[in-house]
Amino acid sequence: MGLTMDLTWASLKLENPFNKRTLQVSALVDSGSVFLTLPEHVAVQLGFDMEEASTREVVLANAHRTTVPMIGPLRVWFDGRYCDLSALVLGDEPLLGAVPMEMMDLVLSPSSQKLGFNPASPYIPVALTK
Repeated sequence: MGLTMDLTWASLKLENPFNKRTLQVSALVDSGSVFLTLPEHVAVQLGFDMEEASTREVVLANAHRTTVPMIGPLRVWFDGRYCDLSALVLGDEPLLGAVPMEMMDLVLSPSSQKLGFNPASPYIPVALTK
């Protein structure tokens, strides 16, 4: 019998605050990743111009360095909570990393494959500043 790795997905609403375009996406939740990453087609649907995007050098999981577009500002909503940030344009599916999870005070429960509010602050997100 083989060991299977279950993945956690979250329904996110993305909003470009300049043109008010919104898009609902399903994002892979990865607490081992740092940023929010979006495929190029999602960035374009939100109205971002890839030719005008700034760039960021990133190190991928395989230790390869590459330069990718970075778009923003972007408002990200999860279950009534939101944060404003920039996103890397990379890959073929949305990926929710640790920074936006921390900004919205969310916790990942791998055993139940759920992303939810921090039980210590179920009503209002709290941020650590120390």
